[in-house]
Amino acid sequence: MGKPFGLAVKALVSDGQGRCLLIRRSAKCRNFQGKWDLPGGKADKGEDFVSTLDREVAEETGLRVSIEGVAGAAEYEMPAVRVAILFMEVRATSGQVKLSDEHDAFQWVPLADLTKMDLSDQVRPFLEKYTKSA
Repeated sequence: MGKPFGLAVKALVSDGQGRCLLIRRSAKCRNFQGKWDLPGGKADKGEDFVSTLDREVAEETGLRVSIEGVAGAAEYEMPAVRVAILFMEVRATSGQVKLSDEHDAFQWVPLADLTKMDLSDQVRPFLEKYTKSA
């Protein structure tokens, strides 16, 4: 039997001007320190993906969001678990970006420039495909 699966949800937060919110992982993060990432994270046991997305985006950015659609999915291998990642297109409905201590910078990046950033390995392959089709 292989590794167990976990679920993570990532948010493509749009500003309505063709830009997407990226946040940089701080030295306090266990994985992907200094890499740019999308807001989001792992679902808690028994938590549905919408609740996960709302909680993680609020914790990491201070924003409240509404889901506009499914952008896609990917799989990523971690040492102890395989992660199924659901990417959701969202728009911010309230709040100003206020980062948690897990992140040390944020940037609104034009879709065409997303893959020029130093992205985490979890999101880069998906964003490379996504930005080609956008």
